[in-house]
Amino acid sequence: MKFAITTTAILLATASATVSADQRIATFDLGSLDTLDALGLNEQVVGVPKASLPGYLEQYAADDVTDIGGLRSPDMDALGESEPSLILYTGRQGEWEEELGDIAPLLNTSLQGDDYLAAFEANIRDLASRLDAESEAEEALEILHAEIESQREALSNAPRTLVVTHNGGNLMLNQHPVVHEVLEVDALEMPNSVTSETRGTRTFTPLSPEAIAKINPEILLVVDRSAAIGNEPADADSLSQTLADAGADNARVVMLTPALWYLSGGGLQSLRLQIEEVSAALN
Repeated sequence: MKFAITTTAILLATASATVSADQRIATFDLGSLDTLDALGLNEQVVGVPKASLPGYLEQYAADDVTDIGGLRSPDMDALGESEPSLILYTGRQGEWEEELGDIAPLLNTSLQGDDYLAAFEANIRDLASRLDAESEAEEALEILHAEIESQREALSNAPRTLVVTHNGGNLMLNQHPVVHEVLEVDALEMPNSVTSETRGTRTFTPLSPEAIAKINPEILLVVDRSAAIGNEPADADSLSQTLADAGADNARVVMLTPALWYLSGGGLQSLRLQIEEVSAALN
């Protein structure tokens, strides 16, 4: 089933957005950037991390937008020169919070809480309220929710689906909320042999090819962190062969768009694009 909503549809639905001309936004959060873009507020954007831009936001690499550094290496001088009145950031920039706050007021756009859609909506509404675009945001959210409901119905009998993250040749379990919460695709039960590891405040669940064979997915969706950050990407054919050799003969490997799934997300456009990819893979 084709996902009906398009970027054009969102833009048309929000073309009448009232722009608050005194707001100059520098954003390290690519999801918020795509929301601003979808709401027709692109002229408010004065700074972005250009090296991390996914393809669907490549227009912000233009010379009239300042490059404010990397997601984990902000360029404070360039950021200051862009003269923002608001800086959007996430946990990736948390250690620089004080320095960022010395330049301009901050808004942490990390998705908070256990309810992904509720946090997503809260972020959209908060950002829209600061830019006098509340009605446009509500219209865009209504369109998006209608399509989510449509896709949930279409995927009610989805194949057995496992989401993993590839990093440096290793695979880890990824219970991605877009797949399991937004689209309500069932998460698969882990065998007893699969155990998690805690590193600092984060928990990881490594998955060997043999473990994946025991889980027995029909579809393996791969978020390639290595490719997203410019390292050696996973090879889908090699991965398929490795899984087959371990006994996971029925698993079809689908590589998701790396930057979209690892660097972006949480925006009006990125959520739509993620849903499109999952729907195309599972239908």
